[in-house]
Amino acid sequence: MKKIEAIIRRTKFEEVKEALIAADIEWFSYYDVRGEGKMRQARIYRGVMYDTSSIERVLVSIVVREKNVEKTIRAVQKAARTGEIGDGRIFVIPIDDAIRIRTGERGDIALYNAEQEK
Repeated sequence: MKKIEAIIRRTKFEEVKEALIAADIEWFSYYDVRGEGKMRQARIYRGVMYDTSSIERVLVSIVVREKNVEKTIRAVQKAARTGEIGDGRIFVIPIDDAIRIRTGERGDIALYNAEQEK
């Protein structure tokens, strides 16, 4: 099992969500986050200077079985890409175990409903 975390532009979130659902990745969490990037600049709007180094993004967190790792990464990368600086990052983190609270099932089976695969 792997945890895939993607930090993406807010404007690309709906496209990423649709791409994940199309790839049969239907369970994920997301959070509004702020971060600091390489670009340090200030912008002037109507005579007032604004610091734009703090960037608003969305963090998408997905735990998948080993067989779904690459298709999940491809779906996020394709949907989130604009080709410009600031498209974001994808991190892949190993997961040792998962436990379904309701049934106590452990491992891969805790990530999906086996009844649906019959």
